[in-house]
Amino acid sequence: MLTSISNASAPAEASRDARLRVMVVDDSVVIRGLLSKALESDPGIRIVASVGNGEMAIGALARNDVEIVVLDIEMPVMDGITALPKLIAAKPGLKVIMASTLTLQNASISMKAMRAGASDYIPKPSSKSLAGAVDFNRELVAKVKAWGGVYRKERGLPPPSEPGVAAGGTAPMWKPIKSGSPIVLRPAPRGRPEALAIGSSTGGPQALGKFIAGMGAWMKLPVFITQHMPPTFTMILAEHVGQAAGMPAAEGQNGEEVQPGRIYVAPGDFHMTVVNEGGRKQIKLLKTPAENFCRPSVDPMLRGIAATYGNAVLMVMLTGMGSDGLRGSEAVVTAGGQVIAQDEASSVVWGMPGAVAAAGLCSAVLPLLELPSRVRRTVQGVLS
Repeated sequence: MLTSISNASAPAEASRDARLRVMVVDDSVVIRGLLSKALESDPGIRIVASVGNGEMAIGALARNDVEIVVLDIEMPVMDGITALPKLIAAKPGLKVIMASTLTLQNASISMKAMRAGASDYIPKPSSKSLAGAVDFNRELVAKVKAWGGVYRKERGLPPPSEPGVAAGGTAPMWKPIKSGSPIVLRPAPRGRPEALAIGSSTGGPQALGKFIAGMGAWMKLPVFITQHMPPTFTMILAEHVGQAAGMPAAEGQNGEEVQPGRIYVAPGDFHMTVVNEGGRKQIKLLKTPAENFCRPSVDPMLRGIAATYGNAVLMVMLTGMGSDGLRGSEAVVTAGGQVIAQDEASSVVWGMPGAVAAAGLCSAVLPLLELPSRVRRTVQGVLS
């Protein structure tokens, strides 16, 4: 029987060394070394354990004060999906980031793992390309710092050093919004929306699931979603979102005509936007450069939707690191549309929603579970 591990030593440990304490679990010695090197290139991260399978991870967790686990899926003896609930049971509140190769099967497993308690996922390159994968290293460091911040916040511990310090000396991925910054709301525009747009990143899959489930199947508008995810993951996300909503959902296809009552998810490695061609609104996929370190990015989606739908756009910004969607939200507001955002307390990372809120672009900033009601009332034209 697993015994829950005490966190009594955590405050004392944190006072001695403020670095985030990470365990890397992967059956490849080479990959463990590369992951550890990428993480420890950030001065705010320390690798306290590095092991080759899930069984060894459970033993190492009992011997080390671990805050974050980077956990491979496919391993001998005990794989990651088997180890996940055992690790969380041994240390409740532990943050686990699933790391897997980019396959359809592993994408599906990673999404299931998040429903089973994993905090996040990251698709890892091959060992040959991992050594020079600057973008992967940046994302890995950023996610570990973000979830480390959540772990410490839940325990009343001091936060880790400023998030987003990228591996290899590259520029920070994002600058945090100062907690408690005053928010000035703008009046909600009159009129009913004709399109709903949603942007999200870190913590987004879980937030999207709750938000969409709270919406229900009544929505008769087209819904456009950009979640920062790689190829194959976005296809699985669309399936899960459709099931939660009780609505048809799929990755957007280039040139398809937009239909009401359908959910369109931006496919990985493409920006998704909307254009008006001969009086018909169509999905357009772009392979233009990444924006805000992302492709898909929220900004191009919002620019296109604002240009196509004008003042009939309702934008919802959910949890996510960075400021992707800020410029696009400015376009929505300039066109007469409305932006609402998830509040800081319910966000895993108050980067994207915090950026639009701090810029004075929002008509409302609400807890995640209150957003569906606000959207429903806005769409139905009964907002008081």
